[in-house]
Amino acid sequence: MTIKRPSLLMLMAGAAALSTLAHGVSASGTSGEKAPAKASQSRLGSAIQSELAEKRQTAKERERALDLREQAIRASEKRLKDNLQNQQPRPQTNGAAAAKADAKAAKEAEEAETLDQLARIYQSMKPKQAAVVFEQLDIDVQIAVARKMRERSTAQILAAMTPAAAARLSMALAGKRPAPPKRVGPAPVG
Repeated sequence: MTIKRPSLLMLMAGAAALSTLAHGVSASGTSGEKAPAKASQSRLGSAIQSELAEKRQTAKERERALDLREQAIRASEKRLKDNLQNQQPRPQTNGAAAAKADAKAAKEAEEAETLDQLARIYQSMKPKQAAVVFEQLDIDVQIAVARKMRERSTAQILAAMTPAAAARLSMALAGKRPAPPKRVGPAPVG
């Protein structure tokens, strides 16, 4: 004996009939009986309330985090102000010393601008052409200009330089004392 399965259409029709019957029973109840409606409202209401509670909690956490950040910023500002006050030079009684310091600062700014300009010039040149000229510069100028240049440009110029000059500049950039250039020829007698 095989049991025939009901079709999906038959199952849907049965579910719809039960739903209609349940709806009719709940609607025919007296006005004093609102328990099913309250139950659905309470479920919906509790869901809304729990969601609101979560949002309030999240907002409180954000507010606490912002308060902590604000306190940290205030503390940092205070430390910076204290450091600046400690680092500011004492007022000099001698006007000549102040003028000397201003002149020195202006000279340093001019040198920095010159080095920036040289760096831009060497970066715009082809690496092989720049390397030939770059090798002829004083090592201190090479270091200063190389530090102002982009790494890629410096690398291309170093690759085009002679190995000895590239090694000397690399050592100087690394903070090591560059080796003196090797002499080619007979050693001095003495």
